[in-house]
Amino acid sequence: MSETTDWEQQLRANREEKDRFFAEHPQSPVPPEHRDGFEGLDYFEPNEDFRVAAVAEVHDEPEPVEMETTNGPPVRYLRVATFAFELRGEDCELHAYRQENSEEDTLFVPFRDKTTGQQTYHGGRYMEFEPEGELETGDTVTLDFNLAYSPFCAFSETFSCPLPPEENWLEVVVPAGEKTPELE
Repeated sequence: MSETTDWEQQLRANREEKDRFFAEHPQSPVPPEHRDGFEGLDYFEPNEDFRVAAVAEVHDEPEPVEMETTNGPPVRYLRVATFAFELRGEDCELHAYRQENSEEDTLFVPFRDKTTGQQTYHGGRYMEFEPEGELETGDTVTLDFNLAYSPFCAFSETFSCPLPPEENWLEVVVPAGEKTPELE
């Protein structure tokens, strides 16, 4: 067995905790009739190549972006930052958002890639990024696609989830994070 790194051990522990939550918790997005047979989410193997250094550009006057949802009216977010990085030899860019009037520091990074609709949920996947301190233009941060996850609407149509805007559609294959949920 190969030696695992701290981030990989933490990733595997987070995945186990999430699987327990999805199997047992009353607020799990897995419909109750599927929880008994739920044996955990399907993930791509952890891969350090999908932990990328990204340069941040912070938008002092964030523009509003209206995101379509899977089941309901569009929602408004503010484009607060842009992350530029290289992935699989391609120059890429993802925008990070915050809901309008939100006081949270967490940045929402919805995206699609070339696995969307095939190996991963057809509505795209999400990442969240929590900056350490005040994020400033020129800061280098780590975007970890191993943490990419399917929104709750991938498990049940009762949820309404924002769809990644076209500006966050990557033209590369990102086999990292969660795969399409399969419920029995």
